[in-house]
Amino acid sequence: MTSIDFGDLLQKVPQVGRLESIGVSPGKKEPIEQLETATLKVGTGIEGDHHCVNRPGGHRQVTLIQAEHLPVVAQLCGRDAVSPEQLRRNLVVSGINLLSLKKSTFTIGDVLLEGTGPCDPCRRMEENLGEGGFQAMRGHGGITAKVLTGGTIRLGDPITLVCAE
Repeated sequence: MTSIDFGDLLQKVPQVGRLESIGVSPGKKEPIEQLETATLKVGTGIEGDHHCVNRPGGHRQVTLIQAEHLPVVAQLCGRDAVSPEQLRRNLVVSGINLLSLKKSTFTIGDVLLEGTGPCDPCRRMEENLGEGGFQAMRGHGGITAKVLTGGTIRLGDPITLVCAE
């Protein structure tokens, strides 16, 4: 039996993800607007999202959630479904484990991002999902990232690991 090095496993993410949804909020607590394309700016985030101008240079420039977790959150809330707009994340991705990108550099299309940590749920999840929404999101909130190389992203763009922690 061949011994597999744990460090090597952390460095390899053979899956290629896909960008499923792009959302921005033009103002605090305003509804999320769905887009087909978006411009990501270095140091700030997604153009048109109020966080882009209100939190420049931070580690939470872009928020991402895994599409595969939406049905889990819905089930934990006793709902048939939850929408990306309710969860208030900028990007919904599928086909790749977001936690493997948490402290890594990765691309969405031609844009380079760095995963900066978990995107923990906030109190707003109780408002959006009802009682228990906060708890339903724990462990399923996705990750935060900062933009290292800007550009335009589009629905369907591939998501690939560049360099792991």
